[in-house]
Amino acid sequence: MKYLMAIDAGTGSIRAVIFDTKGNQVSVAQKEWTHLEEEGVANSMSFDFEKNWALTCECIKESLERAGLNGEDVVALSATSMREGIVLYDKEGKELWAVANVDARASNEVKYLKENFAGIEEEFYQLSGQTFALGALPRIMWLKNNKPDVYAKVANISMIGDWILAKLCGVIATDPSNGGTTGIFSLNNRDWQNDMATKVGIKDDIFPPCYEVGTFIGNITQKAFAETGLSTNTKVVTGGGDVQLGSAGLGVVEAGDVAVLGGSFWQQVVNIPSQTLPPKDMGIRVNPHVVAELSQAEGITFFSGLVMRWFRDAFCDMEKLEAKEKGVDTYTILEEKASKVPVGSHGIMPIFSDSMKYGKWYHAAPSFLNLSIDPEVCNRASMFRSLQENAAIVSSINLDKIKEFTGVEIDAIVFAGGASKGALWSQILADVTGCKIKIPKVTEATALGAAMSAGVGAGIYNSFTEAAKELVIWDKEYLPNMENKKIYDELKLKWQSAYEVQLKLVDDNITNSMWKAPGL
Repeated sequence: MKYLMAIDAGTGSIRAVIFDTKGNQVSVAQKEWTHLEEEGVANSMSFDFEKNWALTCECIKESLERAGLNGEDVVALSATSMREGIVLYDKEGKELWAVANVDARASNEVKYLKENFAGIEEEFYQLSGQTFALGALPRIMWLKNNKPDVYAKVANISMIGDWILAKLCGVIATDPSNGGTTGIFSLNNRDWQNDMATKVGIKDDIFPPCYEVGTFIGNITQKAFAETGLSTNTKVVTGGGDVQLGSAGLGVVEAGDVAVLGGSFWQQVVNIPSQTLPPKDMGIRVNPHVVAELSQAEGITFFSGLVMRWFRDAFCDMEKLEAKEKGVDTYTILEEKASKVPVGSHGIMPIFSDSMKYGKWYHAAPSFLNLSIDPEVCNRASMFRSLQENAAIVSSINLDKIKEFTGVEIDAIVFAGGASKGALWSQILADVTGCKIKIPKVTEATALGAAMSAGVGAGIYNSFTEAAKELVIWDKEYLPNMENKKIYDELKLKWQSAYEVQLKLVDDNITNSMWKAPGL
């Protein structure tokens, strides 16, 4: 029996997951990690590559031990990671400096670029699909301005998943889906766009080879063998960004495929040809997909899952006790009660994440509108349902924006992540969008996508498309109630008008934004 390993470097943890070649999970080992603010550097979030490499090695060894396998049993491995996190190296390939994806230290550099290079963000966005808010250029510029001695030594750059593979096989390389999120990239060519760095005065010779996802790049080195227990015969294969590989793990691998990923944040992704130009209003992010010749238009909804967790923990102690007595999840109890609330939640409007406005991205202050002092109308069940409806409505608005510039007609959506476990939430998403909702029987989509990449590189699968068709199994489907959709269409328009008013309160310094992009 052959086995594949996926290493998943998320924002909050590192995991090593072993699959067999039929896509069955064999074992998993996970370690939490933290990213610390540098002393005296506001909004920084450094990536501790020394400590985190030790945690990665522990996960690899534990996953082998739990599966009862030797390193020789793993024919190939790949890695996926949080996007936007970067690692910089010296000419010997030794790490110099690294930051996690949520690092936002470069606000001044973002402002500098916008003020001193008129129109350059728009120009770069049309090529890369990325803005400066999450990109690598302002962060590298911060290093040049604040740590010139370190900057002078920089000879190479990679993403965090690439760093793991480099530690294992000694080859620094990247792939389009991960490298593309630096913003120093061409969607059309699926490769680095070095002259972007040249134009803003940053080193333009630090970009490693960019290979398609699923490319064999080397074998486990002797050093990595000693550190991890993996075999020097194990193939190391390029991986990719977590959302894109997660999409592949959900079977979203062909042009026109659509997914809503319902986790702490929600992503709405639509597969489009690589030649598709990003929208002129810079409203939506566009990333290279893990499948060659495809990009993904991506909307992002902030904190949808985290808001639900806050609501549960802040207000629902009674439901927690009830759930404990019945031996079920608290969300199951809340959904059961919310299912008795009329469509539209008595007009309650949650104000949390806005629809995506990538070029000027900030949110109103968190709040609920249209609350009532009638406890039969306004209670935990109706507020809970309103949050579910709101997440679906904002997702629908983002999908509408994607349809406008891509021309893609959406009739089916793959729904995954923690939110897809809720039967009510899945039905609400169907009713709001008017689309069939497909729920895959996958618990580790991102890791499965990385395992698919390893399998492609090892020749076990011919392509991602073939692997997805073989490995992804469907669990449930939800069909839309079109009468409910009419109610949600009206609510969607009201919500958008209300949100604009709430944003003006932030503009007038009356309320505080829930989140603002660096540089605003």
